[in-house]
Amino acid sequence: MPTGFSIGPLFVHFYGIIIMIGAIAATFLAARQSARAGENPETAWDMLPWLLIGGVVGARLWHILTPPASMVEQGFTTGYYLTHPLDAIAIWKGGVGIPGAVIGGVFALWLYTNKYKLSLARWTDYVAPGLILAQGIGRWGNFVNQELYGLPTDLPWAIFIDPQHRLPGYENIGYYHPLFLYESIYNILLAGLLLWIGDKLAKKLLAGDIFLFYLIGYPIGRFFLEFIRLDPSNIGRINANQTLMLIISISAVLGLLWKHKVSQKSNEATLEPETDNADSEVDNS
Repeated sequence: MPTGFSIGPLFVHFYGIIIMIGAIAATFLAARQSARAGENPETAWDMLPWLLIGGVVGARLWHILTPPASMVEQGFTTGYYLTHPLDAIAIWKGGVGIPGAVIGGVFALWLYTNKYKLSLARWTDYVAPGLILAQGIGRWGNFVNQELYGLPTDLPWAIFIDPQHRLPGYENIGYYHPLFLYESIYNILLAGLLLWIGDKLAKKLLAGDIFLFYLIGYPIGRFFLEFIRLDPSNIGRINANQTLMLIISISAVLGLLWKHKVSQKSNEATLEPETDNADSEVDNS
């Protein structure tokens, strides 16, 4: 399967094209969401370069810090990257991580909103549905590269992996779970769910809630999909991505509950003086 095409001396990777399609789709959606909230939709396009740079840098750093087992076996460890800076920045040779992309993107969003005096919480809400949509689209780059596949299977929808892309120990096995497809479908459905929540529960939501729902929903799916992944990123005996997903999801649930509890107490405290004044007027009459 071809992974790209050449234009003179330049080789264009399909993976890069797919990533850009996802980024543009995400920005269209963020612009739409922000416009519905009364914001200037052009802001979403202005921040796109910031988020792209932050996401790419974060994704690469995550790979460097948590390389998958197959690359560790080839000698591409964290220590190797730290002592070979040219290889560390050679993102075109493969190796990025979604958790790092999200962290880097959020950091870039914080820098942008801080610079232009915007609400970080509100903009995470505008960006969240598009972010998970972009992740769903981006996973098709894994199909092109024949990577991110799961355990061997004989299911009707199993995907054939060419011998040169099979992991050590699986050289004689041809068909595997299309793990990239599972995550893509899940992410696109989650994008729809976030849009539905934002529309139907708008009056009950606080700024930042949609992003917290993203931080609950995506890690749950990723946590369970890691069980059938063949090439996890381990730190010692711990699956780094799976463990992080569990921590993030639980933390987001607790954060959501805490936010609404504090908001409820604040509203009750605001209403108490009014109630006291009303009682005094009744007593004085």
